[in-house]
Amino acid sequence: MKILLLGAGGFIGANLAERLVNDGKHGITALDIEREKLDETVKSGEINYIHFDIRGNERELERLTAEHDLIVDLVAMANPSLYVSNPVDVFKLNFTENLKIAEFCVKHKKRIVQFSTCEVYGITSARAFGKDSSRYPTPFVEDETPLIMGPVKNHRWIYACAKQLLERVLHAYGLEEGLNYSIIRPFNFIGPRIDYLPSEQTGNPRVFSHFMNALLYGTPIKLVDGGVNYRAYTYIDDAVDCISRIIENHGGVCDRQIFNIGTPENEVTIKELANKMCATFDKHFRQPGDPYPEIISVPSEEFYGKGYEDCDRRIPDVAKARKLVEWRSKHDLDSVLYHTMKYFVEKHRAKQPVAA
Repeated sequence: MKILLLGAGGFIGANLAERLVNDGKHGITALDIEREKLDETVKSGEINYIHFDIRGNERELERLTAEHDLIVDLVAMANPSLYVSNPVDVFKLNFTENLKIAEFCVKHKKRIVQFSTCEVYGITSARAFGKDSSRYPTPFVEDETPLIMGPVKNHRWIYACAKQLLERVLHAYGLEEGLNYSIIRPFNFIGPRIDYLPSEQTGNPRVFSHFMNALLYGTPIKLVDGGVNYRAYTYIDDAVDCISRIIENHGGVCDRQIFNIGTPENEVTIKELANKMCATFDKHFRQPGDPYPEIISVPSEEFYGKGYEDCDRRIPDVAKARKLVEWRSKHDLDSVLYHTMKYFVEKHRAKQPVAA
């Protein structure tokens, strides 16, 4: 099978590309505007990398779509700070540009594996009705759970709304044009190559990188609004294993299906995550002279800017992935944190000067 991997240079894309190349079953063409995370895979010679921006290159994008059997679309702006600072650009890339890819798949009768987000679920029903979601753990189910967004003035939801609208359009094309799609809703994947450390590169990455930066550079561990919201973390190798099964689609069981990919057993509050990362660092990685970061609470408006609102809890129901593709995650939270932190520690230590 000839697979076109769009957005291959990101965290998920790079890890997925490496897995597909190692499997050796398919021809892979990888497109992105960045290739740093893909470097080792590209050097293997087993993948065709094309430096490509889907914006403004519609004719070439259509040609590439027509030449491949399966389109895997990972193109996205997936960073909460951007939802607040650049909402129009977030909408244009996550919906308008991705819609063109979907329509090329309709035109040329290609199957698409579309990456969405767990953020399409929005807030929990408990919170929507003024209750404490910590007392009402309600897993999100792909084909049943209502999708509840915050008010328009909290424009952080524009990412979730763009992704949700794209899902609905794919569903409509499936009904009217026979489009064969599979939609993936990732739940907080972490692992090697996720984001970057803010002391080493400008920008505002996701929470793990901020906490890792604090442990290595001594910057404060900032708990946004006290870190009371919950997340369930999934190791990237487990996630990619599930994605590859969806791509293979044995027996057509993934046709026109939406899949949660996550590890509900690995759920913690952001504050608990900070404490676990500190304990893991102290146990496995701390060296003399390493800083001890201060843990502080900061208002979300100060950290992200006006218009921010957070998902209070995200528990993935993964019964469908277990049933249809026989997938289960293998890494508990301690393992997820150890392996991810090890990658960043080793990368950081390699940059430090060797003592004479």
